[in-house]
Amino acid sequence: MVTTADPPETRSLPKLRAAAAVCRACPLWRTGTQTVFGEGGDRAALLVVGEQPGDREDVEGHPFVGPAGRLLDKALEATGVPRKEVYITNAVKHFKWEPRGKRRLHKTPAQREIEACLPWLEAELAAVEPRVILCLGATAARAVMGGKVRVTEARGQALHSPLGKDVIITIHPAYILRLRSGAEEAFALFVKDVEQAAKLAGVT
Repeated sequence: MVTTADPPETRSLPKLRAAAAVCRACPLWRTGTQTVFGEGGDRAALLVVGEQPGDREDVEGHPFVGPAGRLLDKALEATGVPRKEVYITNAVKHFKWEPRGKRRLHKTPAQREIEACLPWLEAELAAVEPRVILCLGATAARAVMGGKVRVTEARGQALHSPLGKDVIITIHPAYILRLRSGAEEAFALFVKDVEQAAKLAGVT
């Protein structure tokens, strides 16, 4: 059992995934069904970081398999990048939620939870060695950039992370799902950001 986020010294993703499954570095393991580790190309040039698993991901144990994941898949398809060639993960590996009747509603991770999971993200970066990180939303951007980031100000710019990678920041696709109007336009801009990251990574 890992009581602190202390990944093994390995670049093997299966070994990292197995170690993360028993991590107890923050209290979220108590309420999350399971650790949801990253998946995808083990030498992917583009690495996508989201916030945390959602309800569907928590149940199935795979990142971005719910409605937001389908939007991400659609955006990747629009740019001509197969999902299997991208590594997809989250800044926080457990689902943080609060009960609302019979439903489990998403709750934004705290800074201490982001920091507790950061060694796992760093281990994934070391294993995959991507050229570019695409951050989906503020939590992902905060984890990768090492501090508070305003997505509206940083969006679409080619930045450099303290983690040693070039970065593109965009919205989380879940934001598009919450829009009551303008979703089509928001998705078009999201695709543009994904395409920019893919071009910077050299995969389109």
